[in-house]
Amino acid sequence: MAKPTRWVTETKPGHSQWYIERFRRLAAERADLAGEARLLDALVPPRARILDAGCGTGRVGAELATRGHRVVGVDADPALVEAARVDHPGPRWLVGDLAELDLAAEGEPEPFDAAVCAGNVMAFVAPGTERAVLSRIAAHVRPDGIVVVGFGTDRGYPLADFDADARAAGLRQEHRFATWDLRPWRDGADFAVTVLRRPAD
Repeated sequence: MAKPTRWVTETKPGHSQWYIERFRRLAAERADLAGEARLLDALVPPRARILDAGCGTGRVGAELATRGHRVVGVDADPALVEAARVDHPGPRWLVGDLAELDLAAEGEPEPFDAAVCAGNVMAFVAPGTERAVLSRIAAHVRPDGIVVVGFGTDRGYPLADFDADARAAGLRQEHRFATWDLRPWRDGADFAVTVLRRPAD
């Protein structure tokens, strides 16, 4: 990993285990943890191949897998990836730096129909790598495939910067919403969900 992520440098010791236990508790309480997956499921064909970029404990990718999609998840935190493997067998969960993503080297050369980047992932990547992260994700998506990114607008990554980075990565914005359940975007919203498309060659 070229640079440590903000997940490492800006969180307290033990944060990863706290995060794992939090989502295990929410799952046990039958909280609704599938909002992001429902949106992706509506945007892709049946049995789509989906990259869960910054998969964390695997909750989004696992739900997509239960809906019949073929999922590969990648996260830089080995503890989170191990939790995904334990809690959600089926999808392939890999440890990796999104800024250097090369899934062909991991035996996954087939392009993806879509990628999802949920859970404030873009606010936790290493500072200065945001454009590289979007570029590497886009490189793994087939022409005319989509990339859906959600993060809080108060997380230190201005939307104007994100939009510029997405364009530089070769992605075209198609939609923006204020929530994963598609509430309309408005200036000043505290969350942004952006649907991007890699143009067909």
